[in-house]
Amino acid sequence: MHPDTFDPKIPSHRLQQVHSTSAAFVHNKFVAMNDKIDQLADLIKEFGLEKAKMSGEDWSVEFSKNAPAEGVVAMAPAAGAASPTPTSDAGKKPAADSTPASKGTPINSPMMGIFYSSPSPGSPAFVKEGDSVSVGQVVGLIEAMKVFNEIVSPIAGTVSSMPAESGALVHPGDALIYVE
Repeated sequence: MHPDTFDPKIPSHRLQQVHSTSAAFVHNKFVAMNDKIDQLADLIKEFGLEKAKMSGEDWSVEFSKNAPAEGVVAMAPAAGAASPTPTSDAGKKPAADSTPASKGTPINSPMMGIFYSSPSPGSPAFVKEGDSVSVGQVVGLIEAMKVFNEIVSPIAGTVSSMPAESGALVHPGDALIYVE
């Protein structure tokens, strides 16, 4: 017998039980997804994130506080990068004023965290003033929640200034580097 064919041997109360069980399953999945959405929204608020994504086996949810704008950078976990760590908590000072009189297009911080200009202590900086940068080139790291996120340049040009100091706390929207 084809599965879509009605079988008169199945009592109607049993069909209602199957339908109720299916409805409960769908309801439970809906409630679980709402919980995941709430968790993601709480993480964005708690850690001052601009963007967050959560996914599972058969679902994915992504939030962004603002629509993408010029100067927004892509972020990805640093693959195999050594974990730069400041030598003391004194190194975790606030970033410089994010509105200096610098020329060029800013590469802004997409999140709150500690900015690092090099992959590890004692290593040369990813870029310095006067260096040429290309689209997609790593220009720094931001440590947030013990995860190092690569900051990549969305534009090609020459680094005109670097207002954010290595080891400084940066906030979403703070200018890290200016590119002309």
